[in-house]
Amino acid sequence: MSENVRAYTAEHVDNEREERPSTTEELSCPECGGQLATDTEHGETVCADCGLVVEENEIDRGPEWRAFDSREKDRKSRVGAPTTNMMHDKGLSTNIGWQDKDAYGKSLSSRQREKMQRLRTWNERFRTRDSKERNLKQALGEIDRMASALGLPDNVRETASVIYRRALDEDLLPGRSIEGVSTAALYAAARQAGTPRSLDEIAGVSRVQKDEIARTYRYVVRELKLEIRPADPESYVPRFASDLGLSDEAERRARALLGTAKSAGIHSGKSPVGLAAAAVYAAALLTNEKVTQSEVSDVANISEVTIRNRYHELLEAEDGVAMN
Repeated sequence: MSENVRAYTAEHVDNEREERPSTTEELSCPECGGQLATDTEHGETVCADCGLVVEENEIDRGPEWRAFDSREKDRKSRVGAPTTNMMHDKGLSTNIGWQDKDAYGKSLSSRQREKMQRLRTWNERFRTRDSKERNLKQALGEIDRMASALGLPDNVRETASVIYRRALDEDLLPGRSIEGVSTAALYAAARQAGTPRSLDEIAGVSRVQKDEIARTYRYVVRELKLEIRPADPESYVPRFASDLGLSDEAERRARALLGTAKSAGIHSGKSPVGLAAAAVYAAALLTNEKVTQSEVSDVANISEVTIRNRYHELLEAEDGVAMN
């Protein structure tokens, strides 16, 4: 039976009684007495036993759009936006547009524009009732700004928002800046999601210094008991290869080099960003693709000296495996 065929239940029967009078005969096949089912794709009512089409061209009272996952369903649904932790009020408040146009697209008069401006002002005041909500609004705005600058996906922003909310609820902010805790939350969320960014990259878009970010990050992770594994060098490879315009073959070769380095144990105590950058550089040379150390250094935001040191270590490990 097709996946689109739905068996009749007592609930379906009760719903249809309100629409049209039904009898016992209508709920069973007139030929064999079998159970009827609805084929939503073809708009037909068929017998699940003998396949007789009892009714066709039925009206589909469902939505005219299709959704292939829950996220797409929430986005297309017309009952309002889904709640999100990325907004301080979880998206449940009303927003007044800034276009100064009515429902027909016509511009408002000067008097109406003044009225709408006053409404926007009061709306913003009512959205943040106390200092905690103002704190949260500022922090979530910072998280969204930094995540956009770093190209991080929505799931990382959502996780960072949850981490910051937990820090705020557990009173971890006294003595620390809002920007510092929000940056630490984003750094932790990126590592949890498997899309890490280096501390230098995070500091480049943050309004606080690198040392404060690292200190606040350690404090938040310890106090909230977050489970964060050490960053895997391979998680940086796709982004570096994409930014440098390297081929899939070079990316696979870089992953293989890092795998060999892990087997040899030379990755211990080394910066994962440095290892990833060196592996990408080495893979580009092995696949005859023109990439300079300076270009890799700019993409990975590390020094060329680090790339050279890690590059030689990776090749030595590769040669050692080949000889064995």
